Amino acid sequence: MLQTPDTFRPLIQAVPHNDVATLLVYRGQLLLRNNDHALPDGKLIDKLQLPPQRLHALGEWKGRYYQMGWLDQPEALADGYAWHGLRSLFGVIDDGLAALAARAVQLAEWARTHQFCGVCATPMQRLDGERCYCCPACDMRAYPRISPAMMVLVRKGDAVLLALHALPGATRYTALAGFLEAGESIEEAVHREVYEEVGLRVQNLRYFGSQSWPFPHSLMIAYTADYLSGEIRIDPGEISDARWFGPDDVWPEAPTTKSIAAELLQAHRPRP
Repeated sequence: MLQTPDTFRPLIQAVPHNDVATLLVYRGQLLLRNNDHALPDGKLIDKLQLPPQRLHALGEWKGRYYQMGWLDQPEALADGYAWHGLRSLFGVIDDGLAALAARAVQLAEWARTHQFCGVCATPMQRLDGERCYCCPACDMRAYPRISPAMMVLVRKGDAVLLALHALPGATRYTALAGFLEAGESIEEAVHREVYEEVGLRVQNLRYFGSQSWPFPHSLMIAYTADYLSGEIRIDPGEISDARWFGPDDVWPEAPTTKSIAAELLQAHRPRP
């Protein structure tokens, strides 16, 4: 599962360091060397002449200082480098580096979308000592956006409910999921989303785990729940199909192994 390494020490302020690694981001993509997926070297970063406000501290890991740099235009690149979407790197680069890249991608999106105040359009300034943009004119403050979303695997006897989401390109059955609304607890969102999407009532909610998911800034919070009542009635705007999978059914292909959805499904897969 995509997870920050235990030995990573997050930083907000830049620190002087002899070994600096830069995760350079453009619109959710990471710049890597083609032949070995290495981060760009210092000479390439220096050549880009990024202004200081385009660089953000990430932290220290394995003796290196990591920072994020972001671009709003795809600069002409040196031979041998290319932009890579984060999803395409899962299982290709080191899991720890992938987790740092996920953090960098989220911070880059925050920085890119908060160059100006959303209230008065004044250029924003970064505050010292905290991860925050502040407007010098009206004091409006903007922190990195985190969008909490619930995920739930509904169980009925020895079967579990999986759904095919009505999204372009969706081909895999997985657990139900949805974003929290203003004023909701996670548990309230679970009950609401299950009823809205498949027409069922559930009980006995149990927390399973959570995961930061950088597409673009979600926090996935996973639960299990027991079936209480109702018949499957899908919302076609959200779900294209939903059904119970028992021990004798062919188990669907799992979502990406780096997701908490895969962990949730594997932990509760019905066994013959």
